[in-house]
Amino acid sequence: MRIDIISVVPELLESPLSHSIVGRAIKKGLVEIHVHNLREYGKGPRLQVDDYSYGGDAGMVLMVEPVYRMITGLKEEREYDEVIYMSPDGEQFSQNMANELSLKENIIILCGHYKGVDHRIREHLVTREITVGDYVLSGGELPAAIIADAVVRLLPGAISDETSALSDCYQDGLLSPPVYTRPAEFNGWKVPDVLLSGNPRLIRQWQDEQAVERTRKLRPGLLEE
Repeated sequence: MRIDIISVVPELLESPLSHSIVGRAIKKGLVEIHVHNLREYGKGPRLQVDDYSYGGDAGMVLMVEPVYRMITGLKEEREYDEVIYMSPDGEQFSQNMANELSLKENIIILCGHYKGVDHRIREHLVTREITVGDYVLSGGELPAAIIADAVVRLLPGAISDETSALSDCYQDGLLSPPVYTRPAEFNGWKVPDVLLSGNPRLIRQWQDEQAVERTRKLRPGLLEE
């Protein structure tokens, strides 16, 4: 899999994409992640990639030409399954979406910045718009890192125990049940007896009941869906 991320602040992506599961997946050759500095296509001595918006609204907008040139340049080298724009008004990112994207071969993620990108890019080049929540950040770099992390960890071999990803929150539409580890008792706080019973059937039944109960209490909307 290959992920190309376009940003005006590529430094924001260095650490999130260099460590933990994503970093190990890159070293194993399971995924290529290339972060591109949009200013490579900027104009003038300041490598300008933004300008004032028509209509007089406050804030700068990423210009159409540098974004167009970078995306079309990448598409000349290979075919892309998706060109994703990180936007507050996009589709809400979900585990199902991460599962879907993990099956793609090549994707581009365009990080918005300032007041966003010239809408013509969204109309003519972007195939999908995604948000990670109903709030506004300084740019799309952190959301892009979230997308990359959620997708890469699903690739075969990215996690040593692949069944771990299958039992994550939201994979079955529910929150995960509580988890515990050694010691069995600490400060008078005990691990539930059923988890110490060694009975797989009873343990699974308890986990299922806990997942439903926690979802009903914390995220009832998931059960309605």
